[in-house]
Amino acid sequence: MNPFNLSCEIVDRDTYGRAVAHMRSAKVRLPSFAQLADAPEELAGFAPGLAGLDPDQLDARNLFRVHWYNDASRKGLADTPAYLRIPRDLTGTDAEILVVLGDRFPMIGAHKVLAAYGCLVPRLVTGRFDPKRHRAIWPSTGNYCRGGIAISRLMGCRGVAVLPEGMSAERFRWLEAWASDPADIVRTPGTESNVKEIYDECARLSENTNNDIINQFSEFANYLVHREVTARALERVFEAATLGQPRKRLAAFVAASGSAGTLGAGDALKARHAARIVVVEPLECPTLLCNGYGEHNIQGIGDKHVPLIHNVMNTDLVVGVSDRDSDGLFALFNSDAGKRFLIERKNIAPEMLAKFVGLGLSGIANILGAIKTAKRLQLSSDDVLITVATDGAPMYYTEMEKWLTANAPDGLDQVHAAELYGTHLKSQRDDNVLELTEVDRRRIFNLGYYTWVEQQGISLADFDRRRDQQFWRDLVDLVPVWDDLIARFNRETELEGSV
Repeated sequence: MNPFNLSCEIVDRDTYGRAVAHMRSAKVRLPSFAQLADAPEELAGFAPGLAGLDPDQLDARNLFRVHWYNDASRKGLADTPAYLRIPRDLTGTDAEILVVLGDRFPMIGAHKVLAAYGCLVPRLVTGRFDPKRHRAIWPSTGNYCRGGIAISRLMGCRGVAVLPEGMSAERFRWLEAWASDPADIVRTPGTESNVKEIYDECARLSENTNNDIINQFSEFANYLVHREVTARALERVFEAATLGQPRKRLAAFVAASGSAGTLGAGDALKARHAARIVVVEPLECPTLLCNGYGEHNIQGIGDKHVPLIHNVMNTDLVVGVSDRDSDGLFALFNSDAGKRFLIERKNIAPEMLAKFVGLGLSGIANILGAIKTAKRLQLSSDDVLITVATDGAPMYYTEMEKWLTANAPDGLDQVHAAELYGTHLKSQRDDNVLELTEVDRRRIFNLGYYTWVEQQGISLADFDRRRDQQFWRDLVDLVPVWDDLIARFNRETELEGSV
């Protein structure tokens, strides 16, 4: 399916009718993009009906929790998304760094479930996806395919996860518990850097016309759900964190490359706050920095290519972060010796440190990217950088065990903890930071040609029209159209009222 064929009307009445009948039978009601973007106001009436529901239960009502505003129990609504204000004693910068936490999302404890919903629902309400016939194929390096499996199961359709075999054991344990059939977990060769192998498997699967490849790297709905839903959540965090401080300004939005979906929020923040857009990538695979390649362990960041939905021509900085730093800090934040060092020697409050459980490997990498950005731009105490932690620490405890076996086989003590702090946090500088010129943007944009035109068959005309910012602004007009179609779909399933 051509990702540029974005439907704004019902394209197949028969498929649409079967989808309506299926969802009516399964008692599935669909939340709109607007409801997810402003959940505290839009979904307040639904909250009582969800109060007793386990957020990780296989129940379609949990679709109404696929937003940033779940409270600490993940059962109620919070006025402001959960976030951490990283202590300046750790960042070494005057600027404030805020991290919005994705582990409050239902089913998978990661915000990629929002992307999966955002990509499937436009297909459903425009008659492009038949839940009874089609299998939703979810290619990713871990969290997006878990989100896809969760959304598929809640909607009563078949989902298939395609991911590298070398990803964390926790990802596969979750998939084994949630997938309808073991055959719906497809392991491809390699690890985080092997996105091409995922695409090759999807090409094979697409030979079956019942398989619908929902590729996060090329789905513009992924970009849109973050530009509309995630951006609003980030704004609320900024507003709450700077209340009564009119001098504060949103200096930058920092996010790892990944599929580039989350980066879509940056376009909205830049338009409304003049925030810079900063892309973080692994220094071991510096694709955007210098057309580089390699292996790394910052899980959740696909690389060695430029996603089709990355608005490269609106990006301001690229920051390279080493997985040696993210792995080392993960051990520091999650080991007993590391926590004791931070509490006793760095005066980090225990209650603050306890919240670091919300930081997975890519979340730590994003914090490091924000530190480097603040130092490069010489930001002041009036400046705020905002970033996200896609998932939390529980997704990577087996990775920490591997790290400890290799680096501290006799156990981690206070000396090791001090070394981790000094090596991986205190010594952070503004190296491997590229402030993009127009030439740099064109270079990175052109690099995507080899994936999307030569390998994936996107027409050159379609590929090139993404250079123009008007292309991305026009995409936003689809969101209210899709919301109208969602409302119509719910009326026709006779589930327009309560959840």
